[in-house]
Amino acid sequence: MTSASTNLQHQHVVLLGGTSGIGLATAHAALTAGASVTVVSSRSQRVDEALAQLGDRAKGYTVDLTDETAVRGLFEQVAAFDHLVYTAGDSLQTGALVDMDLDTVHQLFDVRVFGAIAAVKHAVPYLRPGGSVVLTSGVASRRPHKGWVALASVCSAMEGLTRALAVELAPIRVNLVSPGLVRTPLWANLPEPDREALYAASGATLPVGRVGEAEDLAQTYLYLMTNRYATGQTVIVDGGGVLV
Repeated sequence: MTSASTNLQHQHVVLLGGTSGIGLATAHAALTAGASVTVVSSRSQRVDEALAQLGDRAKGYTVDLTDETAVRGLFEQVAAFDHLVYTAGDSLQTGALVDMDLDTVHQLFDVRVFGAIAAVKHAVPYLRPGGSVVLTSGVASRRPHKGWVALASVCSAMEGLTRALAVELAPIRVNLVSPGLVRTPLWANLPEPDREALYAASGATLPVGRVGEAEDLAQTYLYLMTNRYATGQTVIVDGGGVLV
């Protein structure tokens, strides 16, 4: 039986959004499992900071993931690889739909949905046999709160996309991770006291007694990359939040 520390040996993982939060934690986990990694962000400073942490088995590119031509060029440079992980997304935008500029909604879809579609489209020709795609959603689709119309719509779109891609791209496996509340830079738009209060209050309501850490989610991406019998699945990792 392959040990957890070697199950990605000699494989190459490309992580779009892999320079912070869940994506960066997944890059670290993939390296520990024996892979080489390529991380991609729209911000060159984040790429540089991530590479300083990840070491000599990592490469990085600065790419606007809403620019299809740039995304195509990225995969032409990367060439053959084994697993695509898409965790890219801007800071979370919440609020009542009647008060929200539709440009904000478009922006959410541009990065999280259309960016993922473009990435898969242009990555697939370079995926090696046995390869996989792991996308990202969120529990807003299952249990939306007031002010989550845009987020819930994005997350629901990603679930449908994942199932359709799993059928269309077979035998390439396509799966989706649906995180609950996780302590990541996505919440950086909140002032720190408000952010910490959110973590504390939300964690107290969860069966596990805390909010998630990026490393908790990284293990799920690793599982979906390495389990060759899983495809078309949405895996919720939310500390039991959809239950309470």
